[in-house]
Amino acid sequence: MSITLILLIMTGFISYQAFNNPEMRAKLIFYPATIKSSGEYYRFLTSGFIHGDWGHLFINMFVLYQFGRFAEDAVFPLLFGETMGKFIYLLFYLAAIVLSSIPTYFRHQDNYGYAALGASGATSALVFTYILFDPWQWFIFPPLPAILVGIGFLVYSSYMDKRGSDNIGHNAHLWGAIFGLAFTVISIMTLQPELLDYILAQLFAGPRPFGQ
Repeated sequence: MSITLILLIMTGFISYQAFNNPEMRAKLIFYPATIKSSGEYYRFLTSGFIHGDWGHLFINMFVLYQFGRFAEDAVFPLLFGETMGKFIYLLFYLAAIVLSSIPTYFRHQDNYGYAALGASGATSALVFTYILFDPWQWFIFPPLPAILVGIGFLVYSSYMDKRGSDNIGHNAHLWGAIFGLAFTVISIMTLQPELLDYILAQLFAGPRPFGQ
């Protein structure tokens, strides 16, 4: 069974359990003030395995399935080898959950009214890893090339994070995307520098007709 499928099943199961168990949800959620006061650092990771509702869970698991398979089956074996690639892919996913929440922790560590949950930091990292390798691939929704969707996503996340008018962790989206790009680029430059020519060629190839 693939790592992507294992992560999807685990996240779906834990999220479902938390839907019906408020005490479990409260124990796993990312709550910066509690992390600071009680040292419950595990919340950096466990918050990525619970979601607010079925819609939130479905979107993140759909993205994980669509883009995680590409990362697991193509990118990470290419960079790290077949066996080590699986292990590094798992670490990449878990690290994205944790690291994408660190800026939010420092911002809200004294805010007892703030909490967040979801795998969006990790799924954002996967999406931007994909964009790096195939920037002009068309997305079905929205019907735009991947690179334009990515740029729009970063701008939107930054804007909404500054507004702070909802309870969505836009900051985690932003930092997850940055982590995904940074990790993949550094890995390419260190392990497979010849791939940079391919990446640049894909980038400067420009848009292609819809559906190709």
